[in-house]
Amino acid sequence: MDRNDAPAYPVGLRLSGRRVVVLGGGQVAQRRLPPLVAAGADIVVVSPSATPSVEAMADAGELRWERRAYREGDLAEAWYVLIATKDTQANAAASAEAEARRVWCVRSDDADAATAWTPATGRSEGVTVAVLTGRDPRRSAAVRDAIVEGLRDGTLAAPHHRTRTAGVALVGGGPGDPDLITVRGRRLLAEADVVIADRLGPRDLLDELAPHVEVIDAAKIPYGRAMAQEAINNALIEHARAGKAVVRLKGGDPFVFGRGMEEAEALAEAGIPCTVVPGISSSISVPGAAGIPVTHRGVAHEFTVVSGHVAPEDPRSLVDWTALAKLRGTLVLLMAVERIGAIAATLIEHGRAPGTPVAVIQEGTTAAQRRVDGTLATVAQVVADEGIRPPAVIVIGEVVTVGTNRA
Repeated sequence: MDRNDAPAYPVGLRLSGRRVVVLGGGQVAQRRLPPLVAAGADIVVVSPSATPSVEAMADAGELRWERRAYREGDLAEAWYVLIATKDTQANAAASAEAEARRVWCVRSDDADAATAWTPATGRSEGVTVAVLTGRDPRRSAAVRDAIVEGLRDGTLAAPHHRTRTAGVALVGGGPGDPDLITVRGRRLLAEADVVIADRLGPRDLLDELAPHVEVIDAAKIPYGRAMAQEAINNALIEHARAGKAVVRLKGGDPFVFGRGMEEAEALAEAGIPCTVVPGISSSISVPGAAGIPVTHRGVAHEFTVVSGHVAPEDPRSLVDWTALAKLRGTLVLLMAVERIGAIAATLIEHGRAPGTPVAVIQEGTTAAQRRVDGTLATVAQVVADEGIRPPAVIVIGEVVTVGTNRA
């Protein structure tokens, strides 16, 4: 078999603290240097000139730059060399030196003359993916991208075995559309043994879980003498102590009216490792999906997010409704459908104009999304007439009239 037709033998080079020589300081070197820096290599760049990015790496002390052309002996003591200059004679001479010194050599100008090829490389959560497809670098990159994307979004499951640590991940699932969960959240779901899910979490994602994953509806955890939240905390602790990787899947963001900190504190007290994965809050994303910007130049320079689960006159309320009524920006209400009449009346009583535009978006970002509009004076009746039910986000302010995307 001709040497150039033989497949490459894949291997991972451990270059930390080892001498690597890069000949050339142009665009090729600029692309290849960051992974070598990340690998901890002792890098020497030999080139009369360099791109600003390469020069910046030298100025930062990430590599040494010798401002001259290649000369015989530059590869002494090197473990690896990248040849990326425009001087074909210098490239050939350096390649011959690398062969004589038994140094693995990559050539950007002539792959057939090289003793090593650089694979298309990507990384995701401690996994390095390297793809070689011979002389078709674009195909290598495409395969690399597909694998890395699958690892990142959880569609390609690669669970930890030796290094996996039991614990709990508090994952914000976003406003409802399964595509709006974060990449890390989706990956952790793919690696979970147990998922304790809220009603408002992205339910479609649960259908993608492997058959062995235990899915628990948080609303159906037996409470007994315990409060609902206490029972959920106990369930998280119990499964984590059993050595399971647990995901607590919440709607929106865990720390935006999600009681995520209560769960994090309970886990910390029990000595359970806890990871918090932020989610896209419905307070911003649902209005956006309905064509409403919570801020807009010349209309609103502020927005305030308020929980409406407690009525304004309730002594348990922590909201200063009098102050809110005096604000000129956007007011976003969550969990407020049942009390919108009392809230609107209170805002009007304390100075907000009765004609202030209001939009109510039910089940935002899902296939069932719908929007109804009114004013502070009419919103309670509109909600009743239209049969609006939770979950819904209510937006109050002039931003409601911005744009034309009325769903």
